[in-house]
Amino acid sequence: MPVVQVNGIDLYYKEAGNKAHPPLLLLHGLTSHHHRFIREIEVFKKDFYVIAVDARGHGKSNRPEKFTLEDHIKDVIALMDALDLDKASLLGVSMGSYIAQGVAIKQPDRVKKMILIGAKAHGHTSSMSQLFSEHAEELKGMSFEQQMNRLAKYMFYDLRAVGRWLRDTEKRELALSAKEQQVARKALAGFDFRPNLSKVKAKTLVISGTYDGLNPPKDGREISELIPRASFMEFTKSGHAPHVEEPEKFIQVVSEFLRE
Repeated sequence: MPVVQVNGIDLYYKEAGNKAHPPLLLLHGLTSHHHRFIREIEVFKKDFYVIAVDARGHGKSNRPEKFTLEDHIKDVIALMDALDLDKASLLGVSMGSYIAQGVAIKQPDRVKKMILIGAKAHGHTSSMSQLFSEHAEELKGMSFEQQMNRLAKYMFYDLRAVGRWLRDTEKRELALSAKEQQVARKALAGFDFRPNLSKVKAKTLVISGTYDGLNPPKDGREISELIPRASFMEFTKSGHAPHVEEPEKFIQVVSEFLRE
């Protein structure tokens, strides 16, 4: 898997498809990694040059002891520079959607289209930290793994589909420790893109799941109202992972959006 040195770290990414095709960057969620996009890579590599990047602190990229959302945004821009991508489409899930918004605000002429999944435009803390706080009493005395399993019902609608996806895309060497997860969550504290979303030029599709307890549909709808060329779609049988819980619908909708 290729690696580039950007902003003082090694950033790993997986590439697939023909480099002559339009570039599509896949930006994963908090504590995730490029391999979680294995299904999307296989589908989109037919028509796009697909780049699935491990954000700093995640996967095979370097894991500093401290970093910020701004660092994530600068990393993606630096990656585009390193790969000589004048313009690219961005698909971001949860944390990846925050990064995508930041890139589209800073470099509006370089983002062709943008798909934001399970997104929000602002937060005092990470959505995951907020969920832990809201259910602190319920989680008392549990191990970290038990806590995550308990919180799943607040995040997702189709727990079986999410469970299968996690098993099928698991890479133990890419997993984060509890401490690394905490560092990654802290990076998402205190951001607000709302005053600047009007700067985004990319045609944008925002997808939310009805049962998303992390970033509910109202958060996605708010983004679509603030970006000039944005539309909103709610997946009614999904929680925080519409691309996993309703995969066939997701691929169809996103493929049509990218072809437009």
